[in-house]
Amino acid sequence: MDDEDRPKPRMTEGSFGAASLLAGESLESYSLDELDARVALLEAETARIAAHRSRTSEHMRAAEDIFRRKS
Repeated sequence: MDDEDRPKPRMTEGSFGAASLLAGESLESYSLDELDARVALLEAETARIAAHRSRTSEHMRAAEDIFRRKS
């Protein structure tokens, strides 16, 4: 099995990958246009994450409905 085929380890608690790096980065050197572009990029990423979370939540609810014990 190639390394790229292996499952990637999940992030540890409190680690959010690249988002953690962005959170502490100094913004002093960015122009207003660069800051606007950065905000737009992060808003698009936030929307992508929210959509994925919504799909995952719907999938979990559907699975719970299927496997819920009937009393």
